[in-house]
Amino acid sequence: MRPVQYQRLTMLFNKVIKASVRAGVQLQRYSSPASGVAASHSGQPANIGYSFELTDEQKEFQKLARKFAREEIVPVAAAYDKSGEYPMPIIKKAWELGLMNGHIPQDYGGMGLSIFDNCLVTEELAYGCTGVQTAIEANSLGQMPVILAGSEAQKSKYLGRMTEEPLMCAYCVTEPGAGSDVAGLKTRAVKMGDEYVVNGQKMWITNGGKANWYFLLARTNPDPKCSTGKAFTGFIVDADTPGIQIGRKELNMGQRCSDTRGITFEDVRIPKENVLIGEGAGFKIAMGAFDNTRPPVAAGATGLAQRALEEATNYALERKTFGKAIAEHQAVSFLLAEMAMKVELARMAYQRSAWEVDQGRKNTYYASIAKAFAGDIANQVASDAVQVFGGNGFNSEYPVEKLMRDAKIYQIYEGTAQIQRLIIAREHLGRYMK
Repeated sequence: MRPVQYQRLTMLFNKVIKASVRAGVQLQRYSSPASGVAASHSGQPANIGYSFELTDEQKEFQKLARKFAREEIVPVAAAYDKSGEYPMPIIKKAWELGLMNGHIPQDYGGMGLSIFDNCLVTEELAYGCTGVQTAIEANSLGQMPVILAGSEAQKSKYLGRMTEEPLMCAYCVTEPGAGSDVAGLKTRAVKMGDEYVVNGQKMWITNGGKANWYFLLARTNPDPKCSTGKAFTGFIVDADTPGIQIGRKELNMGQRCSDTRGITFEDVRIPKENVLIGEGAGFKIAMGAFDNTRPPVAAGATGLAQRALEEATNYALERKTFGKAIAEHQAVSFLLAEMAMKVELARMAYQRSAWEVDQGRKNTYYASIAKAFAGDIANQVASDAVQVFGGNGFNSEYPVEKLMRDAKIYQIYEGTAQIQRLIIAREHLGRYMK
């Protein structure tokens, strides 16, 4: 049985559906991959007017996540940053409250929340600590290929277990010599009878040492001339499969409590029933997941920026120079104004990208805009917060130096800032070249 808190949250979600019917407000859920449409309660995409208002139930989700972040995460974030210890106690509490795996469809024990609703939760958790939030969000990335492309048996087996106990999974794609250049992946999977034998090495795998299972992308077509879209296959791999070697935990600049490792595969045997869709479909599955997971990454960056803005504002109202609070000096007040503008626009960007995919539309353009912009402003706002704190901001006894270190990865993982611009340019120019 799930904890009482989760049962209450499920009851709240059911109230959301009923309230949305009465109010005419859309609440999206995942549909089957075949339809490609996120349906409303009626099974059809809702058609509502332009609105920035959250439903009362969405506000409740947001309030729950906000309370959890401030009461459970913020007080211990600095300690986890210093120790680098994996925050499993916090993760278990988040799981008990239903703040994890909200995207898993109800058919497999989840809540089937929309990307938008999950983003609201993600922003609040990131406010507390993006190391904790990334550990939680890595589950979304690892599970998304299965949600989008898994068979009923695969979903029941691998998604179902995530709702039965607080387990982690991981997205296992990046390699030591291939990050943005997915075509350069060297990990090979060779079919032998009813199994595939995998050899290769992965790197920078979030939750790599804590995962119960992995989504793995490997080359199945050895022909170097084979197109990227057909050369790779997606697999589900149990983490305890013989031949998997877990590397040491990497000591990163920021988000230190997140578990990042290299993983080596030596003659790892994967049953053919663990192939997603079929041979050659892996690249499209892996990239398709990003349309659903980049909005939450942007939401996480926004949550960090919001924290930096609030820390800087509170400090500026308390710190006095020349007989008055530094917030009263135009140089500082203008800096805070710039920070506030960026945070608000980043929030609008991730919400638009989440809303687009929830409508069942291709949101690649908006997802990349949100991810690139929010990642950039997280770095800018965190750096400006350090500036507002002055010498204190450079000291680890104050929270903003951690925010500045944590922010950098948002310009790197799940597609670098440069890759996002490449995608945006391609999507933008494609509209004019048809």
